[in-house]
Amino acid sequence: MGFIVSLLVLSFLIFFHELGHFLVARFFKVKVEVFSIGFGSTIFKKVVGETEYRLSLIPLGGYVQMKGQNDLNPTSSSNDFDSYNMKSPLQRIAILFGGPAFNFILAFSLFISISMIGFQTLSPKIGELQKDMPSIESGLKSGDLISKINGEEIQTWKELSAKIKESENNINFQITRDSETINISITPKIVESKNIFGETVQNRMVGISPNGETIYFQLSFFESINYGFERTLESTTLIFQSVEKLIVGVLGIDQLGGVVSIMEYTAKASETGLIAILVMMALLSVNLGVLNLLPIPALDGGHIIFNIYEMVRGKAPNEKVMYFLTIIGWGILISLMLVGLFNDISRLVTG
Repeated sequence: MGFIVSLLVLSFLIFFHELGHFLVARFFKVKVEVFSIGFGSTIFKKVVGETEYRLSLIPLGGYVQMKGQNDLNPTSSSNDFDSYNMKSPLQRIAILFGGPAFNFILAFSLFISISMIGFQTLSPKIGELQKDMPSIESGLKSGDLISKINGEEIQTWKELSAKIKESENNINFQITRDSETINISITPKIVESKNIFGETVQNRMVGISPNGETIYFQLSFFESINYGFERTLESTTLIFQSVEKLIVGVLGIDQLGGVVSIMEYTAKASETGLIAILVMMALLSVNLGVLNLLPIPALDGGHIIFNIYEMVRGKAPNEKVMYFLTIIGWGILISLMLVGLFNDISRLVTG
């Protein structure tokens, strides 16, 4: 069942990405010849208007084939008014950005839905106090419920942690203890720790940990809009940082996962419940949007770079150069896919 859910999720995300390209292309009156979900042999096809809609054998991908544009042959063109290459560079950039933009819009919408449905999260109630940390001498006690930091109300442990890390001076805690409200001022300590990339960083800490209690966190529609924006921006930033860490070597290439990992984690999320699968969908959608914007020829980001070049220079890049760079781009993509697949298989074999 989890495998089927994974396929449906990936197919939907790909469909939504390609729908973005399709709608923006049609807005600029570009003829879309083929709208395909999946690659390989065609399982089902139907012509509606000028477009042939396909469902192909391999569901892990998809494409929109526009008149005058072909990823496999970047030098192909058409001089007709309704062809992609006859549009201005700015219009072409809008068409190319349409796919990733729809991924970000989908993630934003999913995060809004998640916060409106509600989910369980850690409450800001203190568990253990750490030795040799400011919390020990501050007067804080295990079981204290932190309700405000520097006058700002908090509801979750995640908010509490973020406020402490972002602080600059003393922190004023308002806590509830045995139905009594108490105010305590603490000066955080700078502590070295590891971030999610394994890098040593310095963080402001007071030395408290959650007691494990959870609360049901739910927001109104207008509150959810802000939550959705923050989570989408946070996820986007994290993925860009991950790509950067891979490039500079902070993360090893062995950390790269492939389609097997995606299917596995999506299947596990589907077994956990609706909220987990919605979160996974949102993260995968952001991932798809970010990766397609990377400046690699054969990806949307690479084509955007070509069009920016044309806008700046006033002429299109040399066809031979474009063809050569696109071949290199495909080589990079196929290599990354093979590395991800190898890592997935190695992880499954070694446990």
